Amino acid sequence: MLEISHLSVSYGQKPILKDVSLSALAGEVLAIIGPNGAGKSTLIKAASGVLPVESGKVTVAAQNISGLPSSQRARMIAVVPQARSLPFAFTVYQAVLLGRTPYIDWLGHPKPHDHHQVIQALELPHTIELSDRRIGELSGGEQQRVLLARAIAQETPVLLLDEPTTHLDLKHQSSFLNLIRKLAVMQKLAVMMVVHDLNLGSLYADRVALIHNGKVYAMGTPAEVLNEANLLNVYQVPVHIMKHPDYNAPLILPDGLEPHLVPYNHQSGLNKST
Repeated sequence: MLEISHLSVSYGQKPILKDVSLSALAGEVLAIIGPNGAGKSTLIKAASGVLPVESGKVTVAAQNISGLPSSQRARMIAVVPQARSLPFAFTVYQAVLLGRTPYIDWLGHPKPHDHHQVIQALELPHTIELSDRRIGELSGGEQQRVLLARAIAQETPVLLLDEPTTHLDLKHQSSFLNLIRKLAVMQKLAVMMVVHDLNLGSLYADRVALIHNGKVYAMGTPAEVLNEANLLNVYQVPVHIMKHPDYNAPLILPDGLEPHLVPYNHQSGLNKST
């Protein structure tokens, strides 16, 4: 499992994360939510070991990742970053093969097993048909799926994702997040993902951590965290919570539309007093 203990991170003199403690268990998806500037992306960077921490530690299967060589960390934690960070001149196959870098010898010669893992990784997010295309020819959503394939190819017990559905349409959001849950459940991965859409976090995560001002404001199941009081206090906007008719998960509807701005075809549903 991934465990983050009393983690603090600063940029210069500015504290970003303050004594953050949370964990993602093998086989579960932990969603990280919170307003812009709360420290969510910083948490992903610190948890992956690419950002120095001021205090605290990050462990995978009880092993502290601090001070480990990058190649060893890459066998433990795979990251799907927020920004597209793929070499545009590479083919999709070459880009996903980069996920095998921690396992390839110093001569840079992939073994048959490496190629086998790349093919499997390309098939899972339905990117196998893109194998021969250049990264620069792909849409943002296609590149996002290639980033997931590269992370899958790493064969790590921990998967971190920073706003993975940003460039995906509704169809690919659903297939992408269903695949994340499948990887967590079937391969016993510990998954931690940052999401802006609270309803996606509610539907696809086992637990939710609400980050506010660099601290864990609330953590628990979606039903425990995603309530009107917590969301009003953190996001400063009133919301209406209802239960999903099929999955019993909370559905969050913003309740901040000013009456005089309500679209004409919605106005019949307003209370006459407004």
